[in-house]
Amino acid sequence: MNICVVEDDRGIADFLKKGLKEAGFAVDHVSSGEDAYDLLKIRHYDAAIIDIMLPGIDGLSLIENLRNEGNQTPILILSAKRDVDDRVSGFRSGGDDYLVKPFSFAELMARIQALIRRSTRSSSPTSFQAGDLTLDLVSHQASRGETRIELQPREFALLEYLIRNKGQVLSKTMIMEHVWDYSFDPQTNVVDVLVSRLRSKIDKDFEQKLIHTVRGVGYVLKAEE
Repeated sequence: MNICVVEDDRGIADFLKKGLKEAGFAVDHVSSGEDAYDLLKIRHYDAAIIDIMLPGIDGLSLIENLRNEGNQTPILILSAKRDVDDRVSGFRSGGDDYLVKPFSFAELMARIQALIRRSTRSSSPTSFQAGDLTLDLVSHQASRGETRIELQPREFALLEYLIRNKGQVLSKTMIMEHVWDYSFDPQTNVVDVLVSRLRSKIDKDFEQKLIHTVRGVGYVLKAEE
């Protein structure tokens, strides 16, 4: 799942990015209201985390502008302001939840997951299927038939990327940029290693193989008949 973090404090932004990526999310970070507005207009996110005190367009004005244009991305507001009036202003601007700084990452994760659960009940799918493989994005669980498969966060992120693009060949560069969020180094084999680890969990003990190599191009997930 994709999260947009709008936070101008570098320390908090790095903390959020690290924790969310370890939890299996793909994260984009911007530090100004203007950049966030431009990004959220053109890219779909499962949720956004927006600080109130931002340079340029402040967080509340950013949210109001997005809502006025019909953007329904679930939004968690971050703020050092804890008064009731401040929280009310946050909700009136269009925020879906409000978290006061300082905060625990466990609470932030619980709130983000709750926002995504509520929004996905009536919009985008929360689970994907390929053959007998099921991937549940909300519970972060994978299974083949009745067999539950335990995945590490980066393995889950790779499988989500593959199954969201089922039948489409994904290059190593695309996988690197999505799962690791940095440019591809042709000398590294981390993509091959991660794909091998994932295969050992979802393909090794099953007759039908789902992850296929397209030599010289990349990898594709498909349930061949």
